[in-house]
Order: sequence, then structure tokens, then C-alpha cells
Amino acid sequence: MKKQKKILLVDDEQDILELIKYHLDKEGFVVQIAKNGIEALEKAHNFLPDLILLDVMMPEMDGIETCKKIREDKKLKNTLVALLTARSEDYSQIAGFESGADDYITKPIKPRLLLSRIKALLRRNIEDLNTKIILSEELVIDIDRYIVICNGEEITLPKKEFELLALLFSDPGKVFKREVILAKVWGVDIVVGDRTIDVHIRKFREKIGDNDIKTIKGVGYKLVLDN
Repeated sequence: MKKQKKILLVDDEQDILELIKYHLDKEGFVVQIAKNGIEALEKAHNFLPDLILLDVMMPEMDGIETCKKIREDKKLKNTLVALLTARSEDYSQIAGFESGADDYITKPIKPRLLLSRIKALLRRNIEDLNTKIILSEELVIDIDRYIVICNGEEITLPKKEFELLALLFSDPGKVFKREVILAKVWGVDIVVGDRTIDVHIRKFREKIGDNDIKTIKGVGYKLVLDN
């Protein structure tokens, strides 16, 4: 029997919670709800959802801060996070992705379209990539266990950062074009801004160093193991 996917829905507006939950229930998802970021953190830690739908504008703790806290919880390192917001400006999307979000969905959105985005997110899986352990002298990435070790220290990366790094590691020296990276990591059904890849590259460069990841201007990125 196929395992049901678990979704945590977080929003401070009761009517939105009820509407989205109704459609998620109809699709067979196991759904829990939270009405603010603080409640979301507690429920996520215990519920261990596959996906968190997280409203940005909330009292007490907004969605950006909540997403950052989620990414600090090792139990939730493989959990997808999609931010729901009425703001569509580029800087808002960049802030969302910098917080560790996997997708940024602008409200209002029709239930059928939202379900399509959710299913597309859940289809994207690290198993689509090469699952062998890949090594360099200073950097180890174990795709089966979702572990990155840099100079002997275990590094925690959010899911999309990890998948992007794994993709580059799958063929050292190959230049991965931006459109290929988007298709492989985010999927053809997910629409994200042009800056999304740059944000994720910058964030894991900050964590593992910038010597191995090379930018090919106007084209994409490649991994260079021997500098």
C-alpha cells in the first residue's frame, strides 16, 4: 500500500486553513494545521511532515523566521517547505529562498493549481539523482543518507541545496546549464525566479567554501574537484 504523504498547513486565517485542508483531505493527504509559526515548529517536530505549506504574513513569528527555525531542526532536514504569500516581488521571493524554502507560491491561488504545485514538489526526490557515495579529498557527499561532510565536519543543508550540490557532484567538470539545473532540482512543473539558483549556490558556498563550485557566466555552474 502506498504511503500517504503528510502535510502541515500553517496560516493564521481560519477560512484559508479550512479551504486548503478540505482539498488536501480529498486528495488523500494526511493533514495537520497550525495557526502561527510557534505552533508550527512544535507540530512539525512531532508530526514530521513531508511538506509544510507556510504562510508568510503571520503574527508572533512570520513565515520567513519560521522557515529558518525549521531548517535548524535536524529532524526536519528532508522536509519540503513551500511559502504562501500575497507578495510577489523579487526581493520577497529571494528572502523566502534564502530562509531555506523549496517553493514560493503567490496567493490567491486556485485549489487545483495549488494541488498541482504540491504534487510536483513531492515528486521531486533525491532518488532521481545518482545515489552512490561521491568523494573528494576534502568534501564527502552521501546521497543515500543525506549527509555532507566538509573537512571532517558534518554540514546540514536544506533539501534543495543538497539536491543542487548532489547534481553538480554527479558529473564533476561538466557545466550544468541553468535550465537543466532548474529542471533536475525543481522540476519542469515548478516555476521559480531566475535568482533562485544563485541564492542556493551562494548559501552552500558559505557553508562549504567557494573553491569547488565555479560560475560559468551566462551559462551555469560546474564542480571542479582539483583546483
